[in-house]
Amino acid sequence: MIRQIPGWQHIYSGKVRDLYESAEYPDLILVVASDRVSAFDTILEPEIPDKGSNLTQLTLWWFDQLDVANHTDSSVAVPEEVAGRAMVCRKLEMFPIECVVRGYLSGSGYKDYLATGEICGVRLPAGLKQGDKLPEPIFTPAYKAQLGDKDENIAFEKVIELIGKENAEALKTLSLEIFQKASALAEKSGLILADTKFEFGIDPKTNQITLADEVLTPDSSRYWSKAAWESGNRTDSFDKQIVRNWLAATWDPTSGTKPPVLPDFIVSQTTEKYRELLRLLTGN
Repeated sequence: MIRQIPGWQHIYSGKVRDLYESAEYPDLILVVASDRVSAFDTILEPEIPDKGSNLTQLTLWWFDQLDVANHTDSSVAVPEEVAGRAMVCRKLEMFPIECVVRGYLSGSGYKDYLATGEICGVRLPAGLKQGDKLPEPIFTPAYKAQLGDKDENIAFEKVIELIGKENAEALKTLSLEIFQKASALAEKSGLILADTKFEFGIDPKTNQITLADEVLTPDSSRYWSKAAWESGNRTDSFDKQIVRNWLAATWDPTSGTKPPVLPDFIVSQTTEKYRELLRLLTGN
Protein backbone atom coordinates (compact mmCIF):
# COMPACT_ATOMS: atom_id res chain seq x y z
CA MET A 1 0.00 0.00 0.00
CA ILE A 2 1.44 3.37 -1.05
CA ARG A 3 1.36 5.99 1.72
CA GLN A 4 -0.16 9.40 1.09
CA ILE A 5 2.29 12.03 2.36
CA PRO A 6 1.18 15.68 2.42
CA GLY A 7 3.44 17.84 0.26
CA TRP A 8 5.02 14.84 -1.47
CA GLN A 9 3.88 12.94 -4.57
CA HIS A 10 4.65 9.27 -5.09
CA ILE A 11 6.66 8.72 -8.29
CA TYR A 12 8.12 5.21 -8.11
CA SER A 13 8.13 1.96 -6.16
CA GLY A 14 10.82 -0.70 -6.23
CA LYS A 15 10.76 -4.03 -4.45
CA VAL A 16 11.40 -2.34 -1.10
CA ARG A 17 11.58 1.45 -1.50
CA ASP A 18 9.03 4.09 -2.46
CA LEU A 19 10.18 7.43 -3.88
CA TYR A 20 8.43 10.78 -3.61
CA GLU A 21 8.99 14.24 -5.09
CA SER A 22 7.89 17.66 -3.87
CA ALA A 23 7.11 20.73 -5.95
CA GLU A 24 8.42 22.81 -3.04
CA TYR A 25 11.81 21.05 -3.07
CA PRO A 26 12.54 20.16 -6.72
CA ASP A 27 16.17 19.15 -6.02
CA LEU A 28 15.23 16.67 -3.29
CA ILE A 29 13.69 13.24 -3.15
CA LEU A 30 12.06 11.38 -0.27
CA VAL A 31 13.24 7.76 0.01
CA VAL A 32 10.88 5.59 2.07
CA ALA A 33 11.85 2.05 3.07
CA SER A 34 8.83 -0.24 3.31
CA ASP A 35 8.56 -3.52 5.24
CA ARG A 36 8.24 -5.45 1.97
CA VAL A 37 10.51 -8.44 1.47
CA SER A 38 11.50 -10.03 -1.83
CA ALA A 39 13.29 -13.18 -2.89
CA PHE A 40 13.95 -14.63 -6.33
CA ASP A 41 12.93 -11.23 -7.76
CA THR A 42 9.43 -11.62 -6.28
CA ILE A 43 7.71 -9.54 -3.61
CA LEU A 44 6.39 -11.83 -0.90
CA GLU A 45 3.65 -11.75 1.70
CA PRO A 46 3.38 -10.86 4.50
CA GLU A 47 5.76 -7.98 5.19
CA ILE A 48 8.57 -8.19 7.77
CA PRO A 49 7.72 -5.98 10.77
CA ASP A 50 10.12 -3.05 11.35
CA LYS A 51 12.25 -3.97 8.33
CA GLY A 52 12.01 -0.53 6.72
CA SER A 53 12.96 1.35 9.87
CA ASN A 54 15.80 -1.10 10.48
CA LEU A 55 17.27 -0.53 7.00
CA THR A 56 16.95 3.24 7.31
CA GLN A 57 18.46 3.49 10.79
CA LEU A 58 21.39 1.28 9.84
CA THR A 59 22.05 3.25 6.65
CA LEU A 60 22.07 6.53 8.59
CA TRP A 61 24.39 5.00 11.20
CA TRP A 62 26.83 3.90 8.50
CA PHE A 63 26.72 7.33 6.84
CA ASP A 64 27.89 8.75 10.19
CA GLN A 65 30.79 6.26 10.35
CA LEU A 66 32.05 6.73 6.80
CA ASP A 67 34.11 9.71 5.67
CA VAL A 68 32.52 9.91 2.23
CA ALA A 69 29.98 12.25 0.63
CA ASN A 70 26.44 10.87 0.80
CA HIS A 71 23.10 12.01 -0.60
CA THR A 72 21.21 12.79 2.63
CA ASP A 73 19.99 16.36 3.11
CA SER A 74 19.17 17.75 6.55
CA SER A 75 17.67 21.02 5.35
CA VAL A 76 14.17 19.49 5.14
CA ALA A 77 12.64 17.34 7.85
CA VAL A 78 11.38 13.83 7.17
CA PRO A 79 7.54 13.92 7.19
CA GLU A 80 5.98 12.64 10.39
CA GLU A 81 4.03 9.98 8.45
CA VAL A 82 7.27 8.14 7.58
CA ALA A 83 9.55 9.20 10.44
CA GLY A 84 12.15 6.58 11.23
CA ARG A 85 11.88 4.82 7.88
CA ALA A 86 12.67 7.58 5.39
CA MET A 87 15.47 9.88 4.27
CA VAL A 88 15.29 13.23 2.50
CA CYS A 89 18.02 13.12 -0.12
CA ARG A 90 19.51 15.19 -2.91
CA LYS A 91 18.75 14.05 -6.43
CA LEU A 92 21.78 12.58 -8.13
CA GLU A 93 22.68 11.55 -11.66
CA MET A 94 22.99 7.86 -10.83
CA PHE A 95 25.54 5.52 -12.38
CA PRO A 96 23.93 2.36 -13.85
CA ILE A 97 26.38 0.23 -11.86
CA GLU A 98 25.99 -1.94 -8.78
CA CYS A 99 29.38 -1.59 -7.09
CA VAL A 100 29.72 -5.04 -5.53
CA VAL A 101 32.71 -5.81 -3.30
CA ARG A 102 33.44 -9.33 -2.10
CA GLY A 103 35.80 -10.27 0.71
CA TYR A 104 34.58 -13.86 0.94
CA LEU A 105 33.34 -16.42 -1.56
CA SER A 106 29.57 -16.80 -1.38
CA GLY A 107 26.27 -16.32 -3.20
CA SER A 108 26.29 -15.81 -6.96
CA GLY A 109 30.04 -15.20 -6.83
CA TYR A 110 30.58 -18.74 -5.61
CA LYS A 111 28.45 -20.11 -8.45
CA ASP A 112 30.45 -18.11 -11.01
CA TYR A 113 33.70 -19.29 -9.44
CA LEU A 114 32.66 -22.95 -9.65
CA ALA A 115 31.77 -22.51 -13.32
CA THR A 116 34.73 -20.43 -14.50
CA GLY A 117 37.27 -19.94 -11.71
CA GLU A 118 36.51 -16.22 -11.97
CA ILE A 119 34.09 -13.58 -10.74
CA CYS A 120 33.43 -10.74 -13.17
CA GLY A 121 36.72 -11.43 -14.94
CA VAL A 122 38.75 -11.57 -11.71
CA ARG A 123 40.73 -14.83 -11.65
CA LEU A 124 40.76 -16.48 -8.21
CA PRO A 125 43.00 -19.23 -6.76
CA ALA A 126 41.92 -22.81 -7.39
CA GLY A 127 40.42 -24.93 -4.63
CA LEU A 128 38.42 -22.28 -2.78
CA LYS A 129 35.32 -23.45 -0.93
CA GLN A 130 31.98 -21.86 0.01
CA GLY A 131 32.58 -19.09 2.54
CA ASP A 132 36.37 -18.96 2.17
CA LYS A 133 38.10 -15.63 2.68
CA LEU A 134 39.55 -14.23 -0.55
CA PRO A 135 43.23 -13.24 -0.71
CA GLU A 136 42.00 -9.63 -0.86
CA PRO A 137 38.63 -7.92 -1.42
CA ILE A 138 37.66 -7.75 -5.09
CA PHE A 139 35.46 -5.35 -7.07
CA THR A 140 32.86 -7.35 -8.99
CA PRO A 141 30.41 -4.87 -10.57
CA ALA A 142 26.98 -5.49 -12.02
CA TYR A 143 24.94 -3.59 -14.58
CA LYS A 144 21.68 -2.35 -13.08
CA ALA A 145 18.79 -3.88 -14.97
CA GLN A 146 15.46 -2.28 -15.70
CA LEU A 147 12.66 -3.01 -13.24
CA GLY A 148 11.64 -6.65 -13.54
CA ASP A 149 14.95 -7.83 -15.04
CA LYS A 150 17.95 -9.27 -13.23
CA ASP A 151 21.17 -7.33 -12.73
CA GLU A 152 24.01 -8.60 -14.91
CA ASN A 153 27.50 -9.28 -13.55
CA ILE A 154 30.04 -7.53 -15.76
CA ALA A 155 33.82 -7.20 -16.06
CA PHE A 156 35.57 -3.96 -15.12
CA GLU A 157 36.26 -3.29 -18.81
CA LYS A 158 32.51 -3.11 -19.37
CA VAL A 159 32.20 -0.54 -16.56
CA ILE A 160 34.78 1.61 -18.36
CA GLU A 161 32.79 1.25 -21.57
CA LEU A 162 29.58 2.33 -19.81
CA ILE A 163 30.75 5.29 -17.70
CA GLY A 164 34.31 6.12 -18.78
CA LYS A 165 37.69 5.19 -17.33
CA GLU A 166 37.94 8.05 -14.79
CA ASN A 167 34.53 7.37 -13.26
CA ALA A 168 35.07 3.60 -13.33
CA GLU A 169 38.38 3.88 -11.49
CA ALA A 170 36.85 6.26 -8.95
CA LEU A 171 33.94 3.91 -8.20
CA LYS A 172 36.27 0.94 -7.80
CA THR A 173 38.61 2.82 -5.47
CA LEU A 174 35.79 4.26 -3.37
CA SER A 175 34.00 0.92 -3.10
CA LEU A 176 37.09 -0.94 -1.95
CA GLU A 177 38.02 1.79 0.56
CA ILE A 178 34.53 1.85 2.09
CA PHE A 179 34.45 -1.94 2.26
CA GLN A 180 37.77 -2.09 4.08
CA LYS A 181 36.68 0.48 6.66
CA ALA A 182 33.27 -1.12 7.15
CA SER A 183 34.85 -4.57 7.52
CA ALA A 184 37.09 -3.31 10.31
CA LEU A 185 34.14 -1.72 12.13
CA ALA A 186 32.01 -4.85 11.71
CA GLU A 187 34.80 -7.01 13.12
CA LYS A 188 34.77 -4.95 16.33
CA SER A 189 31.15 -6.10 16.74
CA GLY A 190 32.07 -9.75 16.21
CA LEU A 191 30.87 -9.73 12.60
CA ILE A 192 32.31 -10.56 9.20
CA LEU A 193 31.24 -8.42 6.24
CA ALA A 194 31.37 -11.05 3.51
CA ASP A 195 30.17 -8.89 0.64
CA THR A 196 28.12 -5.80 -0.10
CA LYS A 197 26.98 -3.50 -2.88
CA PHE A 198 27.10 0.28 -3.18
CA GLU A 199 25.43 2.74 -5.51
CA PHE A 200 26.85 6.11 -6.48
CA GLY A 201 25.78 9.14 -8.45
CA ILE A 202 27.03 12.57 -9.42
CA ASP A 203 25.71 15.50 -7.39
CA PRO A 204 24.85 18.04 -10.13
CA LYS A 205 25.52 20.96 -7.78
CA THR A 206 29.02 19.87 -6.74
CA ASN A 207 29.94 17.50 -9.59
CA GLN A 208 31.12 15.14 -6.85
CA ILE A 209 30.70 11.36 -6.81
CA THR A 210 28.27 10.71 -3.97
CA LEU A 211 27.24 7.58 -2.08
CA ALA A 212 23.50 6.89 -2.37
CA ASP A 213 20.65 4.54 -1.54
CA GLU A 214 20.92 2.02 1.30
CA VAL A 215 24.41 1.37 2.63
CA LEU A 216 25.74 -1.76 4.35
CA THR A 217 22.29 -3.00 5.36
CA PRO A 218 21.25 -6.67 5.58
CA ASP A 219 19.38 -6.19 2.28
CA SER A 220 22.53 -5.07 0.45
CA SER A 221 25.18 -6.98 2.39
CA ARG A 222 26.04 -10.40 3.74
CA TYR A 223 27.09 -10.40 7.40
CA TRP A 224 28.24 -13.48 9.31
CA SER A 225 29.03 -14.10 12.96
CA LYS A 226 32.84 -14.23 13.20
CA ALA A 227 32.68 -16.90 15.89
CA ALA A 228 30.31 -19.04 13.81
CA TRP A 229 32.50 -18.65 10.71
CA GLU A 230 35.60 -19.70 12.64
CA SER A 231 33.74 -22.79 13.87
CA GLY A 232 32.95 -23.79 10.29
CA ASN A 233 29.44 -22.34 9.84
CA ARG A 234 29.66 -20.51 6.51
CA THR A 235 25.97 -20.12 5.64
CA ASP A 236 24.11 -18.51 8.58
CA SER A 237 23.82 -14.81 7.77
CA PHE A 238 22.10 -11.75 9.26
CA ASP A 239 19.64 -11.13 6.44
CA LYS A 240 16.69 -12.68 4.61
CA GLN A 241 18.51 -15.94 3.88
CA ILE A 242 15.95 -17.62 6.15
CA VAL A 243 13.27 -16.53 3.68
CA ARG A 244 15.26 -17.67 0.64
CA ASN A 245 15.96 -21.10 2.16
CA TRP A 246 12.35 -21.72 3.12
CA LEU A 247 11.04 -20.51 -0.23
CA ALA A 248 13.53 -22.62 -2.19
CA ALA A 249 12.39 -25.70 -0.28
CA THR A 250 8.68 -25.09 -0.83
CA TRP A 251 8.33 -23.34 -4.19
CA ASP A 252 9.81 -23.43 -7.68
CA PRO A 253 10.48 -19.84 -8.88
CA THR A 254 10.32 -21.03 -12.50
CA SER A 255 6.88 -22.63 -12.10
CA GLY A 256 4.93 -19.50 -12.97
CA THR A 257 2.84 -19.96 -9.82
CA LYS A 258 2.32 -17.46 -7.03
CA PRO A 259 4.78 -17.91 -4.15
CA PRO A 260 3.36 -19.28 -0.89
CA VAL A 261 2.64 -16.98 2.03
CA LEU A 262 5.50 -16.88 4.52
CA PRO A 263 4.62 -18.71 7.75
CA ASP A 264 4.70 -16.83 11.05
CA PHE A 265 7.86 -18.54 12.29
CA ILE A 266 9.81 -17.49 9.17
CA VAL A 267 8.60 -13.89 9.55
CA SER A 268 9.53 -13.75 13.24
CA GLN A 269 12.96 -15.33 12.70
CA THR A 270 13.72 -12.91 9.88
CA THR A 271 12.60 -9.94 11.98
CA GLU A 272 14.90 -11.01 14.80
CA LYS A 273 17.88 -11.39 12.42
CA TYR A 274 17.46 -7.80 11.23
CA ARG A 275 17.07 -6.52 14.79
CA GLU A 276 20.05 -8.50 16.05
CA LEU A 277 22.34 -7.08 13.38
CA LEU A 278 21.26 -3.52 14.24
CA ARG A 279 21.94 -4.19 17.93
CA LEU A 280 25.35 -5.72 17.29
CA LEU A 281 26.55 -2.90 15.03
CA THR A 282 25.05 0.16 16.69
CA GLY A 283 24.37 -0.93 20.27
CA ASN A 284 20.71 0.09 19.93
